[in-house]
Amino acid sequence: MRTPTAARRTVSLLGTLLAALLWTWTAGAGTASAHAALTATDPANGSVVASAPRQVRLTFSEGVLLGADSVRVLDPRGERVDQGAPEHVGGRSETAAVALRAGIADGTYTVAWQAVSADSHPVAGAFTFSVGAPSETTVAAASAAGGIDPAVDAFYGIGRFAAYGGFVLLVGGAVFAGVCRSSRAVQRVAVGGWVALFVSTTVLLLLRGAYAGGKGLGSVADLSLLGDALSTKPGAALLSRLLLLSAAAVFLAVLFGTHSREDGGAAPERGRGTAWGLGAGGAVVAAGLAATWAMAEHASAGIQPWLAVPVDVAHLLAAAVWLGGLAALLAALWSGDTVRRAAVQRFSRMAFASVGVLAATGLYQTWRQAGFSWSSLTGTEYGRWLLLKTALVAVLLAAAFLSRRWTGRLADVAAPRAAAKKSAGVPAGRAGAGDPVRAAQLARQRAALAKAEGRRRRDADAHRSGLRRSVLAEAAVAVAVLAVTTLLTGTQPGRAEAEQKRSGAPAAPAAGPAEVSIAYDTGGTNGRGTARVTVDPARTGANTVDVTLLDASGRPVDVPELTLSMTATEKRIGPLRADLKRQSAGHWQATDFRLPMADSWQLSLTVRTSDIDQVTEIENVKIN
Repeated sequence: MRTPTAARRTVSLLGTLLAALLWTWTAGAGTASAHAALTATDPANGSVVASAPRQVRLTFSEGVLLGADSVRVLDPRGERVDQGAPEHVGGRSETAAVALRAGIADGTYTVAWQAVSADSHPVAGAFTFSVGAPSETTVAAASAAGGIDPAVDAFYGIGRFAAYGGFVLLVGGAVFAGVCRSSRAVQRVAVGGWVALFVSTTVLLLLRGAYAGGKGLGSVADLSLLGDALSTKPGAALLSRLLLLSAAAVFLAVLFGTHSREDGGAAPERGRGTAWGLGAGGAVVAAGLAATWAMAEHASAGIQPWLAVPVDVAHLLAAAVWLGGLAALLAALWSGDTVRRAAVQRFSRMAFASVGVLAATGLYQTWRQAGFSWSSLTGTEYGRWLLLKTALVAVLLAAAFLSRRWTGRLADVAAPRAAAKKSAGVPAGRAGAGDPVRAAQLARQRAALAKAEGRRRRDADAHRSGLRRSVLAEAAVAVAVLAVTTLLTGTQPGRAEAEQKRSGAPAAPAAGPAEVSIAYDTGGTNGRGTARVTVDPARTGANTVDVTLLDASGRPVDVPELTLSMTATEKRIGPLRADLKRQSAGHWQATDFRLPMADSWQLSLTVRTSDIDQVTEIENVKIN
């Protein structure tokens, strides 16, 4: 058993470690909006310069980390004309510049860039400029820009969600065990959270190099990428999280080994000092774990990082106490353990306080990341995810209100284990004395009887069944809240998106393909149907056009003639006709259909079903 002095020493050591991590991660934080946005380029996007520049410069809204291929300049044939590694201009981390080869020819050049923003998220994009005059052919900016490998992105997103969930279960389960009630079910919640957080953090660390560098899953075993990841702030945060989890393992061993609260009552007087020390040490470890997110993601970059980091830590801790405590309470209720009314009420008060902290910190984070204007909330992806999260939290609060009503109706009942022993008819202390096999058999019988008795009482108590159902509903909504939170942390904040739009700099290429559904009616027999047209990837350069014709009943149908063309009406370009070839019944395709510029193109589709029955339908398609 730890003495109070040893506990205080542990708290002091952990506090010193946390302070050092705070200073390291927040030193030199900028004041731009989180998620690096490209705000200016030299040469400017789409410009025509008289002579070839010596270098290409990019300016971002916040500091970025550069790699050897962070900025690539491609000529009209797709050959690289940059030389040397990109560098920061004048030591300013929010800039990037790469030199060009001497004597490059006239034509249109594509600049593809990829970097890691100060909030740990990879960003990428592309733009073009021309020397002398635009050339007839260019490299498609979207394909040049590259980006995150889809498989790596998917696994990294799953890892982030698992890490948030593990943190919530670990912290919430430990707090519930220390303050409300400890049992084997609650212990499984906290330990399961520790395992989930440890495994997910390890996976994230292994994937970090490939995630930031746009590499595939095959590069996960590349030790050089792992070394590069560890040298960055996000990698250091993940490594620090693993170190703090070792302290968390010791904390859990002590908590569930000697200081578990089986009935939700007060700690014994003789152990009160050690219990306070253990609680303080646990708080330091939990805050340190929360800081590994706050100091490496959105809170660490943007306006007021000195305030945003501790606010984000408080937000994460409050969410963990509330949502993780819900999971612990649900586990205890579902297992049939005796959960006294006093313990549930104690958790209810903690949850209410956590909601207050979440509301205050959430309002600040909303103002900081998106502002309070309606356009910033509805006109940006971040704002729309934020509104969805707010709606889910409102549903969660409604379910919590029902849980509080059920809590008020609870009445304490006899412990099921005591009743089970009585029904077994064997004194617990002398059962099977002298015969280990018999003793083990009787122990299993008592455990089975206790479990059956607990389930019987659980199902017979209407109030506890109602509480269990309402808590289950809360937990289900909580999972959705965590999922939306994971998406939010990977989405460019509204302020950064608005800043990029004001600057006029090109954003990362939008995702294709473009799809339109066109209803047609040639007026003749069997002349009605629907055409489904897909332009992939709906970007400048080569595209693949797929057309599927369906009759009125939804079955593929062939026609004597089908033509498709596209026209940029404002630029007076076109019509450009696609060379459609029949692939199968009702399916036509045109490959290498080249569109020279980004614009809203007019798609014209002509369908002829007989010698005299024909119709032309028009739709608009956005080409990026």
